[in-house]
Amino acid sequence: MDNQNFGGDKKLPMKTLLAKYERKLIDKNISKFPSWLQGYHLTLMTIPLSVCLIVFGYLARNNFAWLWLSSLMLFLQWFTDSFDGALGRFRDTGIPKWGFFMDHFLDFVFMSSVFIGYSFLLEGFNKEIVYLLIPIFGCFMVSSYLAFGATGEFKITYLWAGPTEIRIWFIILNCLIIKFGTALLEKVLIYILVLSVTFLCIVVYRTQKYIWQIDKQNRRK
Repeated sequence: MDNQNFGGDKKLPMKTLLAKYERKLIDKNISKFPSWLQGYHLTLMTIPLSVCLIVFGYLARNNFAWLWLSSLMLFLQWFTDSFDGALGRFRDTGIPKWGFFMDHFLDFVFMSSVFIGYSFLLEGFNKEIVYLLIPIFGCFMVSSYLAFGATGEFKITYLWAGPTEIRIWFIILNCLIIKFGTALLEKVLIYILVLSVTFLCIVVYRTQKYIWQIDKQNRRK
């Protein structure tokens, strides 16, 4: 497979409230990066950011103020994740297949690190719910990759939410924990689990229905 036939670096248009503003921000600033910094450097930054998330979550057991640094890691990972592929395309130095593999593999690593960090703050059943959320959120990612393999269309936004919005939710959650502690999180965690499973079922149902229709259309040709 040559790069001309590979579409993993070309996502479908992002349909979220922040998508067009994010696109403008990237386009406006992509030319400002120093020449020595490459897109793959930004991709690999997710590794230390993931480690820091786990460390700061562990330290937050005794002082919730460490979650400010967790929020900073979420912002920095948004920054590197937003600009890594765009920088390679802008300079025509991208390595799209490697980028597709490493970028999305490390996205899963980072997402898992977010939940591991929160797990240090909770006990008992609530800690178990946090661990359950890792494979559930992972299923959203797997659904995107398998749908891309089946359709050639790479979609990472569902129900008007995408990676940027999810990071913002986590930053807001950090602020609430810093202000009010974990009591509120413990009350709503079971509802987050139920909603996540419900949304996952909706996404998988809609995706398989779309792929089913493609198969039926191809059989009629």
